Amino acid sequence: MSASEQLPHGPEEGTQAKKGRERVEKESSDWGQLFNAYAESHRASLVDSLKRMISHPFGSFFTCLVMGITLSLPMGLSLLLGNVERLGGSWQRAAQISLYLDIKATENQGQELREQIERMPDVIEAQLISSDEALKELQEQSGLGEALKELPDNPLPAVISVTPKQIDKNQLDALRQRLSELPGVQQAQLDLVWVERLSAILKLGDRFVFGLTVLLVLTLLLVIGNTIRLHIENRRNEIEVIKLVGGTDGYVRRPFLYMGALYGLGAGVLSWALLEFGLDWLNASVVNLAGLYGSDFALAGVPLGDGLSLTIGAVLLGWIGAWLAVARHLRELAPR
Repeated sequence: MSASEQLPHGPEEGTQAKKGRERVEKESSDWGQLFNAYAESHRASLVDSLKRMISHPFGSFFTCLVMGITLSLPMGLSLLLGNVERLGGSWQRAAQISLYLDIKATENQGQELREQIERMPDVIEAQLISSDEALKELQEQSGLGEALKELPDNPLPAVISVTPKQIDKNQLDALRQRLSELPGVQQAQLDLVWVERLSAILKLGDRFVFGLTVLLVLTLLLVIGNTIRLHIENRRNEIEVIKLVGGTDGYVRRPFLYMGALYGLGAGVLSWALLEFGLDWLNASVVNLAGLYGSDFALAGVPLGDGLSLTIGAVLLGWIGAWLAVARHLRELAPR
C-alpha cells in the first residue's frame, strides 16, 4: 500500500474523522453522566430513607421487631425440627433391620457377614450382637437372670443390626429382602409400621412449617405495606409537588422501596439474633435433661447459611411489600 493511500485525501476526510471521534466521545460522556446521575439518585434515596427511619427510632425499631418475631417463628420451628431429628442419634436408627443368624453360626462368620453388609451402598453401618451378648442383655432386662442361667445351651442366635441410609418404605423393603437372601441369615425383621409413622410425622412437620411460613409471609407483606402506606400519606403533599414538576413514578417509588428493604434488613438481623438467643437460652435446659438420660445431646445454633438466607429473604420481602403498597397508591398521588 502506497503512502498516498494511507493518508487522508483532503481536508474533507480529516474533518469527517474528527467529527466522528467527537461524536463517540460525546456519546460516551452522555452515558457516563446518565449513569452517575442514576447512581446519585439511588444514593440520595437510600440516604433519605435511612434518615427518615433514624428520625423515628422507636417506631422503626418496633416495626422491625414485629417483623423479626414473625420471621423467627417458622425458622425457629424448622431449626427445632432439625434438632429433634438428631435426638438420640439419627432417625435412621429407628428403622434398623435386624438380621437373625443361624444358631450354629460362629462369631467369625458373623463378623465376615457384618463387614460384607457394611460395604453395601444402602447401609450406613452394621453392628454384630453375639449370642452371648444377647443372652446377657435378656438377663438384665427380663429379670429372669437366675432362671436363664439354668439353661443347658444358649437358645439365642447372633443378631446383626443394620442401619439403612434411607427411610423410604419401598427402599427399606427391598433392602430387607436382599439381606434376607444372604447366606447364614435365618430371618430379616423390619418394623415397617414404625417407619411409616416416622415418615408421616416428618412430613407433617415439614408441611406445618411450610403452611405457617406462607401465612407469616403474607402477614409480613401486610405489615410492611401498612407501614409504607403511612409514610406515603405523611409525604402526600411532597409527592404531589414532585409529580407536578415532572417527577416519574419510578422516582417517586424509589425511596419507599429502599425504606422497605431497610425495614426488611433490620427485621432479618433481629430475627437472627432472636433465634440465636432463644436457642442458647433453651439449650441449657435441654443439656440438663439430656444429661439425666446419659446423653450429650445439645441444640445446634443457627447455621451461617440459614442466617444469611433469612436476612436476604427479609430484605426481599420488605422490598416486595413496599412495591405493592406504592403500586396500589401511586395512581392516587396525582397532583390535585
